[in-house]
Amino acid sequence: MNAEKKNVMIAMSGGVDSSVACLLLLEQGYACVGATMHLFSKEKLFSGEDSTAEDAQAVAERLSVPWQLCCLEKEFDEHVLAPFAACYEAGGTPNPCVFCNQYLKFGALIDHGLAMGCDYIATGHYARIEQKNGRYLLKKAADLSKDQSYVLYTLTQRQLAHVLLPLGELTKEKVRTLALAHGFGNAGKKDSQDICFVPDGDYAAAIARYTGKQYPAGDFVDRTGKKLGRHKGFIRYTIGQRKGLGLSLSEPMYVCEKRPETNEVVLGRNDELFSSSLDAVRVNWIAFDPPEHPVKAAAKIRYNQVESPATITVTGEGQAHVVFDEPQRAIASGQSVVFYDGDYVLGGGIIV
Repeated sequence: MNAEKKNVMIAMSGGVDSSVACLLLLEQGYACVGATMHLFSKEKLFSGEDSTAEDAQAVAERLSVPWQLCCLEKEFDEHVLAPFAACYEAGGTPNPCVFCNQYLKFGALIDHGLAMGCDYIATGHYARIEQKNGRYLLKKAADLSKDQSYVLYTLTQRQLAHVLLPLGELTKEKVRTLALAHGFGNAGKKDSQDICFVPDGDYAAAIARYTGKQYPAGDFVDRTGKKLGRHKGFIRYTIGQRKGLGLSLSEPMYVCEKRPETNEVVLGRNDELFSSSLDAVRVNWIAFDPPEHPVKAAAKIRYNQVESPATITVTGEGQAHVVFDEPQRAIASGQSVVFYDGDYVLGGGIIV
C-alpha cells in the first residue's frame, strides 16, 4: 500500500453507511482498502437472500478501491453465535452486536488490517472519537437519532487509537444524499432492523437451527406458581414482553422472569417489572481507569432508551453495581448497561 498516505481498512457491510464512510476517507486523502467480513453460512441460520458481499464489492469497484473478503466464520461462531445461544438458553436476552464489534470488527479486523500495513480501521458507525489528555474518548454521534455509541462501549484504548468513524458528524439524510450523488446502487437500501444472522427476526428458529436442539413448550406461571397457560419454548420470550403470549387473561401481564431449570416463564403486572439496581460483569472503562470511588453518571439498559441518573460502584475486576435514582423497567440479563457523562461514554458492561 502507499506508504505516503495513511492507510485505512474500511469495514464494508454492503450498506450505505460504510460505503459513504469509504467515500469520505478517500476525499480526505486516505488510501483505502475495503474489507467485508464473511461471518457465517446463512444456510445454517436462515433462508433468504444475502447481498452483503456483492453490494460492498460493487461500491468498492465504483470507488476504485481494492476489496477483499475476510473469512471470520470461526471467530464469529466462538465469540458471537455460541454466546448468543448460550445466553438465551440461560434465560437471558443477549446483544450480539456488542460482541461482534468487540471481537470481530474492532478485534480480528483491526489485527488483520495492522498486519497488512494499515494504520486504521474505519466503519460506518454513528459515533465520534476524541483524543484528550493522552486518552481516547468515545462520544455520541452528532445526530442523536442515529447514535450507536451504546454498542461500542467495549472499545479499548488500543482499539480506539486505530479506529476512524467518518460519519460521526453527519445525519443519515446527508449520508443518503452523498450516496445518491455518487451513484451508489445501495443509496436507497433500507437499514436493517434485525440482527444480521436473524434477518427475519425469528431468533428462536435461528437458535434451534444453530444448536440442533428442540426447546419444548412449558408453563406460563405467576409469582405464586399458579399456571396461567402454555408457552412455546422459553427462548421465544424476553423480559417485559406482553404481545405474542397467546393468552387470554383478565389483566395485562408481562414476562418478568424466565426459569430454564423448570422451563417456566413467569408473568406479572407492569409494576413488577421495575427494579432500582443491577450488577454488571465484563465492565470496560473508556474515559478513565476503573474508579476507586462511586461515580455519578447517566446509564441506560438497552439501545433505544434515554439514560437515567445512576451511581456506579466498582465491585471487583470487570464488575460493577449500578443503583438508579429511579426504578428502571424490564432490566434484562444479557443486555448491556452503558454509562454516560453528557455525550461521553464512560464505560459499560453486561447485565447479570
